[in-house]
Amino acid sequence: MACAGCPPWPIVARWLVASREPAAPKQWKKTMYLKIFACEVAVREIGYCAAFSPHILDLEFLPVGHHDEPKNGQADLQRRLEAVPAGKFDAILIGYGICNLILNGLKAINTRLIVPRAHDCITLFLGSKERYQKVFDTCPGTYYFTSGWLEFPTRKARAKGGQVLVEDVGSQASPFSLGKTFAELAEKYGEDNARYLIEVTASWTESYQRGTWIGFAFNRNPALLSQVAKICEKHGWQLDELEGDLGLLQRWLHGQWDPKEFLTVEPGQSVVPTYNESVIEAR
Repeated sequence: MACAGCPPWPIVARWLVASREPAAPKQWKKTMYLKIFACEVAVREIGYCAAFSPHILDLEFLPVGHHDEPKNGQADLQRRLEAVPAGKFDAILIGYGICNLILNGLKAINTRLIVPRAHDCITLFLGSKERYQKVFDTCPGTYYFTSGWLEFPTRKARAKGGQVLVEDVGSQASPFSLGKTFAELAEKYGEDNARYLIEVTASWTESYQRGTWIGFAFNRNPALLSQVAKICEKHGWQLDELEGDLGLLQRWLHGQWDPKEFLTVEPGQSVVPTYNESVIEAR
């Protein structure tokens, strides 16, 4: 049985979950030119919402591997911010949550930053930090799946010509890994040690009791859902499903930046985690 607050796994005919279609945009006095730096794990969701934005968007997606090495990811994101010419954009939108502290110390250079108040990318897929916290409190021990988390680590590993570090868990790298392929580990540590590292990093799955697919009507891929079902079956996880909510991403790309949902970081200020309900602040 599903935990309290989690919808039960539906019959096949009901797996196509609904998403909230973007509302008609407001009449804007000014069309803004916005730069977006975001994790590629959300490329489908952000791309879909971008099509409905009343503003002109310049989208740039960063490798999902930055989650594995947040210091390098933060440095890459900072370099990209520093390369943006002054006055070119009305604002730079940062498509990350705290995400292993990848935002910690990120500094606005010459253009204000707009950052969702999000614990991690799951907040972006659930529509608000409040819903994220409610789901987290109601159903601890849950591993969440989206199309991006299933797709991009696999592409990354195959592009390097190696094996995925933890093949059966959604073709994703372990959250405790450095995102290395088996070939890379074997070259550095030898094949026996590489296999041992894979076994150790795979043990993190024991901390979870359920796997939850976050679905949207615009992204209906039976193959991905089947993949999640197989992962959960293999690990003895309960299989659940949540309806995704694009509302937070829509408001972010529409320029509806309520301070309760989005942090504005002015030039010279940096992002700092607060570890409370505001999630982040500017200093």
